[in-house]
Amino acid sequence: MEKKGILIVVSGFSGSGKGTLMKELLKRYPETYALSISATTRQPREGEQDGREYFFKTKEEFEKMIAKGELIEYARYVQNYYGTPCDYVEKKLAEGRDVILEIEIQGALKVREAFPETVLLFVTPPTAAELKSRLVGRGTETPDVIESRMNRACEEAEGMDRYDYLIVNDDLDECVEEMHRIIQGEHCRSFRNAKFMKEIKEDLERLKGED
Repeated sequence: MEKKGILIVVSGFSGSGKGTLMKELLKRYPETYALSISATTRQPREGEQDGREYFFKTKEEFEKMIAKGELIEYARYVQNYYGTPCDYVEKKLAEGRDVILEIEIQGALKVREAFPETVLLFVTPPTAAELKSRLVGRGTETPDVIESRMNRACEEAEGMDRYDYLIVNDDLDECVEEMHRIIQGEHCRSFRNAKFMKEIKEDLERLKGED
């Protein structure tokens, strides 16, 4: 049976560990998944490379991409633009890979509008206290930015029920396997297998006629 890739959007609070989760999922199943690389106007963090974690753009470059319609979605988040370039996503889906977009909630809902069959996953730590602890533990954010991200988390929490699945990131190993099971289970949904169902119905009718 021909397998077509599924578009998956993973969102979660800043500090929920979704980035670590994505890296581990791709490490375990490199032939199954492709992580879409977002474009952003934010400055690179230490160790990040252009074209690997993000495509780092100036504000002017990003606004040109918007004007040319080169993004599936884009949004502003804590004073920076983030967006998903179209080309890479469409190429990988055609190859049969499941493409994961790691984006925030505004972008996720825009992708669902454009691609109604998209699977939306929301990643959260087990408690709000754990979220704050992880943000502080990064050591890369100023107190003002941490406060801003916690305020943003309060807003994002209002949209959690718009997602198809909620994933509590407590134990990384269990979380990766749960996410893999959910996505692979989506391939069995009847609406994703319309061609197969049509063919088997036709074959059944043909074989019935041969008796």
